[in-house]
Amino acid sequence: MNMTEAGCSPPPAEYQYYLFPVVYILALVVGLPGNLAALFVFTFKITPRTAFSVFISNLALADILILCTLPFRIHYHLNRNNWVFGDFACRITGVLFYSNIYMSICLMTCICVDRYMATVHPHTYLRQRRPWRSLAVCVALWCVAGVAMLVFVLRGPLETNINQSEGHSCFENFSKHEWDTRLAAYSLLGLIFCSLLPSVIILVCYPLVVRRISMIRTKTAQRAVRVIYTILAITLLCFLPSHLVYLLHLLRRMGVIKSCTAADRIYDARRVTMALVTLNTCLDPVLYYVTTSHCKWRRLKMTWLCGRVQRSRGVYTIAVD
Repeated sequence: MNMTEAGCSPPPAEYQYYLFPVVYILALVVGLPGNLAALFVFTFKITPRTAFSVFISNLALADILILCTLPFRIHYHLNRNNWVFGDFACRITGVLFYSNIYMSICLMTCICVDRYMATVHPHTYLRQRRPWRSLAVCVALWCVAGVAMLVFVLRGPLETNINQSEGHSCFENFSKHEWDTRLAAYSLLGLIFCSLLPSVIILVCYPLVVRRISMIRTKTAQRAVRVIYTILAITLLCFLPSHLVYLLHLLRRMGVIKSCTAADRIYDARRVTMALVTLNTCLDPVLYYVTTSHCKWRRLKMTWLCGRVQRSRGVYTIAVD
């Protein structure tokens, strides 16, 4: 975030050198095993494949890609925001981090739609539940994200306003030229179509969906309710604060917000909410838990804890739907 061009100096933020490493290490320790297990189980152990399992597998993959960038970011913050891995590595890890945050919330929106159709319109859903449909949606999302990332990376080094004697920043403190020519369009499109719109769909539409689903006394319906409530909680805790603060950040960069005091508050809030959004990778395994058979999940947990593979006739499966 750049405030110097408007006559404002960034506030001292010593806490970020401790906040981000602690949160990122927690995300790696808790989120990486859970998402790796979910990717394996929902990709290889669920038979037959369902549209729902395809979305869950892709959500776990998006989380894993975020987590793979965190060791670099941990070093960056422990090194007092001095990036030592070169500009190309900064661009690659940066676009992977932010694009997969967008992917996560888009996939959770798809999961909510899938649960709504499965419960409220079961006959239509049964006719159209072939996994290739959800696979096509996921492929389309990954293609859009991949093209956007490739174009961003190939446009060359990122310009920042940081003094070279203070170190090399990575994905922050962008120059006005860099913002105007590259970042503004990406930021606005990402905020509208990959942040605010999915959040509105989840937070406005799905409480209404839950009211209708709650009247259906079937196990599938009750499981759908748990899925939607879990996604609502993750959205409210991890994503929505980040989206709202990022909207303020964009208004600041466009000159709508001119107060240096407000800029200081946005600067601090941006860092706190970025830490929160990373915790999404820890909470997504909760979503995997509420979508599976509890007794079989217990067996899976015992496999993780004891390091033993429990098999029944050589294969175990977790039923979904």
